[in-house]
Amino acid sequence: MSLMSRYLLRQNLFLMFMVLGVGIGLYLLSDLFDRLDDFLEAGVSAKVAITYFVVKTPLIISQILPAVFLIACILQLCIMARSRELVALQAGGISFLRLARFFFVCGIAWAVAQLAFSQFLGVQGEQLAARIWKEDVRKKSIQDTELNRVWFTEGAYIVHLGTVVPAKRQGRNVTAYELSDDGREIKQVLKARSFTAKPGDWTLRNVRILDPGMLTTGRADAYSLPLQQDVAAFQVVDPRTDLQKLPLWKLWTATRQLQATGSNVEALRTALHMKLAYACSVMVMGLIGLMLVTWKDNLYICIGTGLLLTFVYYALFTVGGTLGEKGIVSPVLAAWGADILFGGSALARILWFTRSRGKIQRKGKDSRRRWLHPRRGNPITRHKGHPDNKTGDETVNLRGSDV
Repeated sequence: MSLMSRYLLRQNLFLMFMVLGVGIGLYLLSDLFDRLDDFLEAGVSAKVAITYFVVKTPLIISQILPAVFLIACILQLCIMARSRELVALQAGGISFLRLARFFFVCGIAWAVAQLAFSQFLGVQGEQLAARIWKEDVRKKSIQDTELNRVWFTEGAYIVHLGTVVPAKRQGRNVTAYELSDDGREIKQVLKARSFTAKPGDWTLRNVRILDPGMLTTGRADAYSLPLQQDVAAFQVVDPRTDLQKLPLWKLWTATRQLQATGSNVEALRTALHMKLAYACSVMVMGLIGLMLVTWKDNLYICIGTGLLLTFVYYALFTVGGTLGEKGIVSPVLAAWGADILFGGSALARILWFTRSRGKIQRKGKDSRRRWLHPRRGNPITRHKGHPDNKTGDETVNLRGSDV
């Protein structure tokens, strides 16, 4: 690593951690004021409250990291411009494009960090925080969790559970469809008001038995089914689960399994792509920061404009995710549309700023200064009295912001 890269990296890390600390502090302070009354009413200890906010920190980092990287890049570049470091770098032959490559590589590293925080530490921390909030604050035990309208298949049976309490292995309103050996016909339908589920022995009570072939019905006080399904495993299933909160590998596995059965997986595919696209938004924010500095090197204007563009990006990202989950647009376009739009626009501006701008030719004392564009034959002429017009023939190559 060169001396310049070490200097830029050290400066970038300092600003990143400073801005990240401020962002985490503001987020936690807002969350604390929002939930303080609930903690006081529940009478939880200070240790539990502190644990709740600590385990949420990785998720907070993953959420605010793109905006933090944008602000850190703007601060670093504007400070360098104000102290004339950018001019010194260009005078030393280091182009703005080379500087942009450094920040892009930093963006890739921070994107990987964002993905790690959101999919590993963030997921575990959010689950622990949700358990603390539910059990210690809301006083709702996991033993009382109920699930409604659960379907599963096993062997020759298709089972629908109206209501099930996984921890107690009990439920109500169960319907079991027993299929024929070839799976094309229904041999009988069992409907029970309640059941107790033990692996290998499901006991149905107050059962109504229907035989579609004979068009007969019967009743039984109890009926046993040889099902191996353990309903305690359903404790990890929450029908209200936000798809964005599932780990990346679970989304990938669920998408492949459901797609193989012919199910609609547009929502899962959209959530999967949105996780990857949000991680890549760190690189997009870095490009936006570079783009803003090519326009203005005023710190306040750049930060204000950058935050405004960040809000617009998040709005488009959210709208795209909603459209993708509803199947209105393709999951890829829904998730990556905001990244492509903002990243492509910022990159185009940076490349335009660093483009080759031809040659300036100055010939003779009384000649006019001529700008020769490399793709145009007709020069743009300047008046004879231009202050840069000097005696003698001279050709100067200009590139990037030297013009």
